[in-house]
Amino acid sequence: MTAQSEVGAITRLIAKHARDAFQGPEVIASEWQALNFTAAPDFARAVDEYKGFLELLRTSDCEITMLPGAQGVGLDSIYVRDASVVCNRGVILCNMGKPQRVNEPTAQEVVLRTIGCAIVGSIQPPGRLEGGDVVWLDERTIVVGRGYRTNDAGIAQLRVLLGDSIDELLTVPLPHWRGASDVFHLMSIVSPVDRDLAVVYSPLMPVPFRERLTERGITLVEVPDQEFDTMGANVLAIAPRRCVIVAGNPITRSRLEAAGAQVFEYDGTEISLRGGGGPTCLTRPLERRK
Repeated sequence: MTAQSEVGAITRLIAKHARDAFQGPEVIASEWQALNFTAAPDFARAVDEYKGFLELLRTSDCEITMLPGAQGVGLDSIYVRDASVVCNRGVILCNMGKPQRVNEPTAQEVVLRTIGCAIVGSIQPPGRLEGGDVVWLDERTIVVGRGYRTNDAGIAQLRVLLGDSIDELLTVPLPHWRGASDVFHLMSIVSPVDRDLAVVYSPLMPVPFRERLTERGITLVEVPDQEFDTMGANVLAIAPRRCVIVAGNPITRSRLEAAGAQVFEYDGTEISLRGGGGPTCLTRPLERRK
């Protein structure tokens, strides 16, 4: 087993149900604009969508720990990946670049300790780090996106906390794109699906990073322009070449299938598209098979 993989079969993960993150129509109405959601999620539909998403996760026969509702966290807490990073030494708690999410790592820590996860440490101000900016290329190579949510101080602290569990940390500069208030992480433009296969949105990829992937022999499944905003580039591998995507990305799906991947879809209108968080964001895998 390893925590240092994006593509091995998931055996343990944490998630948070839309029912507990969104809480109800009143909370949604009071928070969605300040959190830069594109529209207010419909609570009942979000709960139904999440039920379908969980059913897909359970096809992988993994152990799922659900985070409970908690004080001081809001709608964004459904996107559990962002509040922590995992390595073989344990869990590293993030320091969120989005101020409204500052309490999420502490809320996760309570549950993580309860289920026996070691806490390696936490990112401290002025460092900022969000899990959506962190991708394992292989068990000894980690890539971190440097953007508005993750800064140089956060990356430096992450390198220290990882210690000898890695050989290389590669920093990837992220584009301004739609500005500091937008939801843009490294995983907005790259999602590994197997050791030699990744979904990418090349127009926003730095050339050196794209070249690094191809030099490693990774085949790139290109997301077309019309499927970037529908989160075609945000793909969760639940096992090698077995992945979950948001419905509404038929070209990306067909290209994945042509590359030999098995693709599962879920309706993510309310739980993903409104808040800008796809299937990788909705899950924090803790352990995968090598």
